[in-house]
Amino acid sequence: MEIITESEKETINAAKEYAKTLKTGDVVLLKGDLGAGKTEFVKGVAEYFGFTGVTSPTYAYLNVYGDYIYHYDCYRLSSGEDAEALGLTDYFGKDDICLIEWPENIESVLPENAKTVVIEKVDNDKRKIIL
Repeated sequence: MEIITESEKETINAAKEYAKTLKTGDVVLLKGDLGAGKTEFVKGVAEYFGFTGVTSPTYAYLNVYGDYIYHYDCYRLSSGEDAEALGLTDYFGKDDICLIEWPENIESVLPENAKTVVIEKVDNDKRKIIL
């Protein structure tokens, strides 16, 4: 399925709709270039579940919203072994929802049943979201 959004707000709203399909144990791989809108997408998912204050966890690797929304940024990791050493894989498949930016950097440790969302920057505000 493909969605075109024309603003950050529309991207957040698209993510809220997508969040309705998620259940505990889901791992969502968020793929896209820098500035594509991956963190905005996470904002929408978190808002659907009643959480605000989403920020990029680039330097922390992981932000947790409430008790069950785990937001990863694996940009600075170079392997799945790095993720394991930091304990980041401990939450996969548990009673939570994991949203992972830059999953290609830890591909070797990702669950086979992970879902993928691709966000492509069309122009300054317009995005193509492939679910």
